[in-house]
Amino acid sequence: MLHRLVLLAKISPDLADKKDLAEYWEQLFVKLQHSYFQSEGITGLLLLYPTCIVHILESSSDVLYNILRDLRNMEQQQRVLILDAKILIMSHNLPSRLFQQWHYKVLNVPERRLDYDTSQEESAETLTHECLTALLKIGKHLLKYPKSPKNLPDTILEKVPDLIIPQDTICYLLTCQELLSPAQYLQFFDSPLNIQMDSGIVFRSEDPTTV
Repeated sequence: MLHRLVLLAKISPDLADKKDLAEYWEQLFVKLQHSYFQSEGITGLLLLYPTCIVHILESSSDVLYNILRDLRNMEQQQRVLILDAKILIMSHNLPSRLFQQWHYKVLNVPERRLDYDTSQEESAETLTHECLTALLKIGKHLLKYPKSPKNLPDTILEKVPDLIIPQDTICYLLTCQELLSPAQYLQFFDSPLNIQMDSGIVFRSEDPTTV
């Protein structure tokens, strides 16, 4: 079965080069595939903002839960990569992949808008839906470029600037109590009740191109 995980997180201020994050995840994927899940492909998109990330991953549930466990362990061991990760969504039983391979992109966007007012922010549920819609549209856009390199060229995402989620929105969502951390999510997953959850805020879809 195919599943999709969308993560948000702050980038550690001690991380000198954001591409180190892409390299870290690439190495983790290779380790998981060689050690445990040889037939499980991992596709998706890592967007690296100045101070935070959005990471979409498509694979089996075993692979995705191992990635969540790695994130939990990373925070517990205080490894300097990302901080305060939150799960935007975990979608289950998708009929097909939206992303054909795993890409990453370092985005050149303003760190924050000086006039940004969180009191005017929409609800976490509304913002989650809007973010997921934009991310899935980016996935559909990338289907036009099947031979793109792992590190996406600027020109590809420059064609769809309106689909790039503002960094301020991501920073706001990272403060929302409705979204679970990897540790919180895994606590539910590993509990005796084994509660199946889509996310702190639940959206389900059988269509890989919709929320």
